Amino acid sequence: MDHFADRLRAAPQSRLQRGAAAEALSLARELARRAQVRETPGVEPREMPDAGMFAAADQITVAGHDLALVLTEAGEVEEAVRLVAEAQKRAGV
Repeated sequence: MDHFADRLRAAPQSRLQRGAAAEALSLARELARRAQVRETPGVEPREMPDAGMFAAADQITVAGHDLALVLTEAGEVEEAVRLVAEAQKRAGV
């Protein structure tokens, strides 16, 4: 996740505009949703807002670290790592 965030920070604006930032926001929203479901079961998760393409890297970093704090099983961690790797591939960074 940190590697993906670093790649986003280094990416040119044109790459962010072509979908990398949108992919990162989608990932951040999913990671945040998973963390909220674990922290407060039964409560509707709030959606992470779109803070703009230049904030996408920070959003996945925060959401990923929040999720890492609540995961307890190796399978859950592996699933989160897979989500990040797939998103980075789709983002092309």
